[in-house]
Amino acid sequence: MRAVVLPEFGSPVEVREVDVPEPEAGEVRVRVSAASVNGFDLAVANGYLNGMMEHRFPVVLGKDFAGTVDAVGAGVEGFAVGDRVFGVVSKSFLGDGSFGEYVTVPVAVGIAQLPEGIDSTTAAALGLAGTAAVDSFDAADLKKGQWVLIAGATGGVGNQVVQLAAKAGAKVIATAHSEQERAQVTELGAAEIVDYAEDVAAQVRAAHPEGVDVVVHLAGDPAALLSAVSEGGRFVSTLVGSPEQLPAEGVTVLPIMASSTPDTLVRLAENNSTGHTTVTIQQIFELGSATDAFAAFGAGTRGKIVISLD
Repeated sequence: MRAVVLPEFGSPVEVREVDVPEPEAGEVRVRVSAASVNGFDLAVANGYLNGMMEHRFPVVLGKDFAGTVDAVGAGVEGFAVGDRVFGVVSKSFLGDGSFGEYVTVPVAVGIAQLPEGIDSTTAAALGLAGTAAVDSFDAADLKKGQWVLIAGATGGVGNQVVQLAAKAGAKVIATAHSEQERAQVTELGAAEIVDYAEDVAAQVRAAHPEGVDVVVHLAGDPAALLSAVSEGGRFVSTLVGSPEQLPAEGVTVLPIMASSTPDTLVRLAENNSTGHTTVTIQQIFELGSATDAFAAFGAGTRGKIVISLD
């Protein structure tokens, strides 16, 4: 099969032929229709996870996927050949990724049935970003009328958090810079906008002298954003590994380690099916143009970058 691989540390990413994977016990094999790019994929491609996770070369890149089950391993229940599915490749090692024509996925975590009415392109953009978004939203524990700053609002995770927070009755301050970005976050539910190209915390404090109830940190320097939080407030971050990394007197720091459980994936699908949240697809690339997709992601996103394999 064709796949996007990292041949070894220090080598450029390339598209090459690799063996079609066989599902082990407890796994299904998915014929991938679409996948989406995440920051994690670029980190793997650049070798940043060397020493942090086992790499089985050639490493097929990619976490998010949507497609159809085409083979079932021993002991699998609840999935059958022909099922439409989506999710996040969740294994203890790097090697079996979704940027290929087929991927094997354990059914215990990272996969769920894809409801009718959600196309593969949309589903491929839901998994990892959506999981990080709902986990961050839950940790924020927002109450109606509270103010929340979402730093990184224009990205795939941020898009989802803005919608979830606004639908919960919170007052959202979103970071954006260009007119296009400002229009996007406003449409998603932002009540106010601050320019991420300038001092974000200072802009927030100028409008809200006592600070905001919650900061959801998805981008930027966390230390620079701390002063935007009010006394007794919460600082939710997908980029901070532990509270000790960000000493914050009077503020509760809540690191997020997103986990794409089946229940979370079902929730993401339901949110999308009912229109509670939507996904912004910025651009779609073919598998052979994966490096262009990586470059587009690295240049900044207003939603999700998808790789189509159909």
